[in-house]
Amino acid sequence: MAQNRHQALGLSDDTVLEMYETMLLARKLDERMWLLNRAGKIPFVISCQGQEAAQVGAAFALDRTKDYVLPYYRDMGVVLTFGMTPTELMLAAFAKAEDPNSGGRQMPGHFGQKKNRIVTGSSPVTTQVPHAVGFALAAKMEKKDFVAFVTFGEGSSNQGDFHEGANFAGVHKLPVIFMCENNKYAISVPISKQLACENVSDRAVGYGMPGYTVDGTDPLEVYRVVKEAADRARRGEGPTLIEAVTYRLTSHSSDDDHRVYRTEEELAEARAKDPIISFAHYLKEVGVLTDALDEAIQERVMKEVNDATDYAEKAPYAEPEHALRYVYAEE
Repeated sequence: MAQNRHQALGLSDDTVLEMYETMLLARKLDERMWLLNRAGKIPFVISCQGQEAAQVGAAFALDRTKDYVLPYYRDMGVVLTFGMTPTELMLAAFAKAEDPNSGGRQMPGHFGQKKNRIVTGSSPVTTQVPHAVGFALAAKMEKKDFVAFVTFGEGSSNQGDFHEGANFAGVHKLPVIFMCENNKYAISVPISKQLACENVSDRAVGYGMPGYTVDGTDPLEVYRVVKEAADRARRGEGPTLIEAVTYRLTSHSSDDDHRVYRTEEELAEARAKDPIISFAHYLKEVGVLTDALDEAIQERVMKEVNDATDYAEKAPYAEPEHALRYVYAEE
């Protein structure tokens, strides 16, 4: 039998099965959204495929009863872990009135849900980073026990928002975790044309915080490093920069064609390291997942995806006059 890595991290068999199911649910929802987009039923998809392990591994390392997450637009795995439902994600994709993120006003991927401490994002790239630092500053000023967790792509790590946020957090030793999901491409720009340094995590030293580069296709490795960062933040030792190295298995979005800037051979090599297949293999090696259980999980996930699709497709759109709600004060 293979080495049982999850038990060494204090994770039960039930917990790692939940992690696997959440990763699978994110993947299957994403795949369904692409089909709906190509069928002309939803306008836009920005994909999490290939990054589920980093997202779910990190989110499971946080305290879902008190920590705040400030996700970027690909983070379906993070928001599912923190309590957003497949139906709610589909309502956002269809831009329906019941969409909890914005009532159908925002593009998909602009996650926000107060009850689950998912802090709303906006379209300008990387603005979630200074927001997360602000949350962490509030935690320190008000002596509240929570950590702010923020994600972004490696392209975002070149933006001023990242550097200003990281510097402020480092100076004030704030309880914030910066996690870069390095998927190798900023839209069509490869990592070799984005960074002069070898790793995004190399930048941490300039801001007085530890930096780690980890295998973002391994949810257990991501869990380990994020858990350590969260514990460090709770002890008052300040922020951490984590670079989870992943690979984007789809085009940047449904409006992009990745065939223009990368080869089929490169994509095939990445698909061979698909994090969901790899994690299922590990779980079977250690005797936690059987073929029968895997089949049951797959069926349960597909039922959730189908039910969410059916509900969201039939749900009403917002009334046109509701477009002005929350813009001006109402008496």
